[in-house]
Amino acid sequence: MTPSVQATGVTPQQSPAVTPPAFAMAAGHVSLDGRPVLRGIDLRIAPGEVVAVLGANGSGKSTLIRALLGLTPLSAGSAELYGEPPARFRDWWRIGYVPQRLSVGGGVPATVREVVASGRVARQRRLRRTSADDRSAVARALDAVGLTDRAGDPVGRLSGGQQQRVLIARALAGEPDAFVMDEPTAGVDAENQRQLAGTLTTLVKQGKTVLLVAHELGPMEPLITRSVVLRDGRIAFDGAPPDEPGCHPHPGHEHDRVHAYDVSGGPMSSGAAQ
Repeated sequence: MTPSVQATGVTPQQSPAVTPPAFAMAAGHVSLDGRPVLRGIDLRIAPGEVVAVLGANGSGKSTLIRALLGLTPLSAGSAELYGEPPARFRDWWRIGYVPQRLSVGGGVPATVREVVASGRVARQRRLRRTSADDRSAVARALDAVGLTDRAGDPVGRLSGGQQQRVLIARALAGEPDAFVMDEPTAGVDAENQRQLAGTLTTLVKQGKTVLLVAHELGPMEPLITRSVVLRDGRIAFDGAPPDEPGCHPHPGHEHDRVHAYDVSGGPMSSGAAQ
């Protein structure tokens, strides 16, 4: 018994554990080839949030995502994943990352199923054989993106939009706590965008965290709980998206005002340069 308990007869209450943010950056700076890309980024994303990172071409959206994951080094400041710096983070199964494009190397062509199954690696012990749970997760992921009938095809034969769906399925197969998606709908047709939105709706209901870069949100717009707009490597807006459908903070206007405009033709549209 501690002296304080002996003196008072009262056991002190323990402070409740503080849940760390899923993603955090403090005073983050990134320079590439001597050019500043991110300038003093402060960002915290709590578990369960659905955050869209928006901005015009060259604003630093993809660099922010990569810096949060430790894929691009910070020149100043700090980043954390669930309370740990990326270099010390070990629970990578908690993060499902969807990059902008699939790298298709030479040699023996990988099939769609093999690429999607690689999303289970972080959950597997070394030398453990593929389990029934692994196979089931891969099958569900393929079905979620509508590629079950292409599972045996080499990924190199797929269109760019189909390859993007393979990357999404790979992240889904890992059953992570958080999804980080860099332009997940780029090159994906409207029907598959709706299918992705339906899949994300289910994940959000399960309490998953979603962080995505987008030019246009399309059918995913109703899922977004927070918008972060970058301009010239700085956060120009960070807050709840407006209630009016199709209305987003415009990265070229005053960041304390919200302007309604058609994102399909604006600077965040898929046809605009990133």
